[in-house]
Amino acid sequence: MSGAKKLVIVESPTKMKSIAQYLGDGYQVLSSVGHIRDLIEPKNLPAELKKGSLGKFSVDVEHGFEPYYVVSDAKKKTVAELKRALKDADELLLATDEDREGEAIAWHLLQELKPKVPVRRMVFHEITKDAIQQAKDNTRDLDTALVDAQETRRILDRLYGYEVSPVLWRKVGPGLSAGRVQSAATRLVVDRERERLAFVAAGYWDLIGRFSPATSSDDGAQAFEARLVRLGGERVATGRDFDDAGALKGKAVVLDERVAESLVHALRADGVSRTVSKVESKPYSRRPAAPFTTSTLQQESARKLRLSARDTMRVAQSLYENGYITYMRTDSTSLSQQAITAARAQATKLYGSDSIPDKPRVYAGKSKNAQEAHEAIRPSGEVFRTPSELQSVLRGSEFKLYDLIWKRTVASQMADAKGQTATVTIEVGPTAADASTPDGGSVSVAGTIAEFTASGTVITFRGFLAAYEESRDEERNADDAPGEAKLPPLREGQAVVIADLEAKGHETSPPPRYTEASLVKRLEELGIGRPSTFASIISTILDRGYVTQRGQALVPSWVAFSVVRLLEEHFGDLVEYDFTAEMEDDLDHIAAGEADRVDWLSSFYFGSDKHRGLRQVVDNLGEIDAREINSVQIAPDVTLRIGKYGPYLEAVEPDAAPDATPRRVNLPPDLAPDELTEAKARELIDAPVQVDRVLGENPDTGKQVVVKDGRFGPYVTELEPEPESAEASVDPATGEVVEAPKPKRGAKKAAAPKPRTASLFKSMQIEEIDLDTALKLLDLPRVVGLDPESGEEITAQNGRYGPYLKKAADTRTLPSEDAIFEIDLPGALELFAQPKYGARRASSALKEFDNDPVSGKPIKVKDGRFGPYVTDGTTNATIPRAESVEDITFERAVELLQIKRDKGPAAPRAKRATTAKKAPARKPAAKKSPA
Repeated sequence: MSGAKKLVIVESPTKMKSIAQYLGDGYQVLSSVGHIRDLIEPKNLPAELKKGSLGKFSVDVEHGFEPYYVVSDAKKKTVAELKRALKDADELLLATDEDREGEAIAWHLLQELKPKVPVRRMVFHEITKDAIQQAKDNTRDLDTALVDAQETRRILDRLYGYEVSPVLWRKVGPGLSAGRVQSAATRLVVDRERERLAFVAAGYWDLIGRFSPATSSDDGAQAFEARLVRLGGERVATGRDFDDAGALKGKAVVLDERVAESLVHALRADGVSRTVSKVESKPYSRRPAAPFTTSTLQQESARKLRLSARDTMRVAQSLYENGYITYMRTDSTSLSQQAITAARAQATKLYGSDSIPDKPRVYAGKSKNAQEAHEAIRPSGEVFRTPSELQSVLRGSEFKLYDLIWKRTVASQMADAKGQTATVTIEVGPTAADASTPDGGSVSVAGTIAEFTASGTVITFRGFLAAYEESRDEERNADDAPGEAKLPPLREGQAVVIADLEAKGHETSPPPRYTEASLVKRLEELGIGRPSTFASIISTILDRGYVTQRGQALVPSWVAFSVVRLLEEHFGDLVEYDFTAEMEDDLDHIAAGEADRVDWLSSFYFGSDKHRGLRQVVDNLGEIDAREINSVQIAPDVTLRIGKYGPYLEAVEPDAAPDATPRRVNLPPDLAPDELTEAKARELIDAPVQVDRVLGENPDTGKQVVVKDGRFGPYVTELEPEPESAEASVDPATGEVVEAPKPKRGAKKAAAPKPRTASLFKSMQIEEIDLDTALKLLDLPRVVGLDPESGEEITAQNGRYGPYLKKAADTRTLPSEDAIFEIDLPGALELFAQPKYGARRASSALKEFDNDPVSGKPIKVKDGRFGPYVTDGTTNATIPRAESVEDITFERAVELLQIKRDKGPAAPRAKRATTAKKAPARKPAAKKSPA
């Protein structure tokens, strides 16, 4: 074939550009831009298939769980381009990622393109010239076991979601969803909040002393802090000695404020000895952390860079595709020999020859899935590029994340940090007499000996600490942690003096809420999810509204409580952590070729000897009391209800009749579940009810104007007078009483006039609103004036998307709501003289990128009426609120546009069909076979 080239297909446009430069002229590299096909939505199935066994899931559960795949409308053009390129190729290389998802993309390409030329699978873990050349020369066949595992996961998620989610819609609320992994993750967050709700704080006191050697000439320089640890030979209780119910777990002395303050007076009294009773010294050694896996990268990125798991993976994807780091989805901590050599060489160059150990460090991997156990995440290449070398190339989050990966990798091959830890014990006492208390009483402390301890670590050799130190998650009762003090030279028997002695009160802390970092860590510990799914799990529970973020903490919503309760009571197995982890292990067995996907899916859905199948559970749910599921008892007379419009409290009056309507109080939107104690609930119930405030009478209409607080915010309204009832009258001619005529049967009642209303501006407070302002709001839209050229009326008003000017069909956005009342005619004419959205157009694009691989048009980031968005001139994709314009890269822009295309246009209203169209033929999934 004259001029034929080898066609290489990758899944990413960025990867396409990076690889093309290393392969040369004999290759054409194209991108599929992710998956080209997926399970069809059941509603889009051909009409003749909707009533069959495919109809419910687009998966034929009765015949081997065969899925029904279709190429999405957005990918038809991509597939056509790939087919055209394949006609001129003499070989096809599928170069998608070497994991389940990448293997599945390659298989779908193979099934859709139907190549008639040789096909090879090309895999690599970093995008460098050497790695690409080596991958080109060492290809393999398609791994159908990996494809089976991915397909099983996809079908499993479809079965789970489509069976369980409708139950949530009916019993909890519309728009909710259940998922194999997201439900377990949501339960983790809810369980932690339950622990916080049940937590009872315990109070305790301790003493902190500031000591210095009695012979020191400079007491300030020699002073050090020590904490009271024993009193009269008994250990003094700290926060770790109490359980979550506030009870003491073991034997310890609990100091209260009275005793603690008395001890301060007694121990500072003249004649009380203060002596160093013990000095201990032992060697200190600390090993570096292992290189990054996907999980530990997400955790450390969250702690150090405050990046979400989703943002971390997005930035890491960009670094990988541009050739800066190795593949970022891995659960292996091992490094290749090439990487070990590079890390040791760089550590030696930057920190000295003594900064590395004699032998290379080898880290044992914890992965249960050998198919996906790649090398750890590290800088790419035989020689690592230092962050300073990439400062001119990488910006923002990309530079910070590369710097983190580089430091962790180099530090992992460096020597241990070494030093000495000294611990000193000081005996104070015995006290000579009982001590008086601040309230005038006395406490028996005569003869008591108090022991204080202090410890300090001196690092004599920094080792890996010169490059990197791992952060830690928030710990409970951090005040109890022994401090690192700088101790002066001390010897046993040496006298010391008390420079200061303070009694401090403490309360035990509830279990800390999960952060993204600690939740990823916990999911990994439980075996729920895999490296490639942690970010999407957290994104899903945030997007669904099951969890919100308060700072770094993940706070569950009350809806999440209802969802988890329903799943626990009626789908127990599905939210059990062990059961979910076992499913992950089973998928690993399928990926390794050790289990059959059809057998496993049949067991999961229809049941087996080990457990009931999902179908049996759904078919035998019985009656679910929705009211009970959505209720939480706060007190015998107070119940929390999770309603359609949010949570509220329902309180029953003590002497109320059985059929009396209970009092209802909405919860403040920022009140976290663990803050709703019985005391807080009663405070909300007993708070005075916000009544409508009468502002005065409208002089033009004579109607009363009232400010109210409604479901959608505060507003002002005019009260319509009560309609007068038709009364009897006296006939003046006869003097007889004449009854008012009754309305004719079937006659329509006159509609009551609708009162004028207007929402308050965002800058207005309901307590401060007055009659004049209310009348201005009610009179909107405000007439600004007439256009001198056209004679058309110009009005200023508030709309769904903010304040604006209107002249006939033409509009212009106003800078603020206050401008509705402030703008005059010249100002309005000036705005209309500018092009529509002119200020934004004048500023041009916020960012510009290369051409989109699908449309071939340049990509731009612009600022629109509803916020910043990405566009190629044809497709517009809104940038998510969690992401800033500065973080948007070319790859992310392409991804956002593709997501928008995949969603397609909004579905039009259904129209009555005039002619029946022939349904397309069924496309059953092709049988998988190696290339």
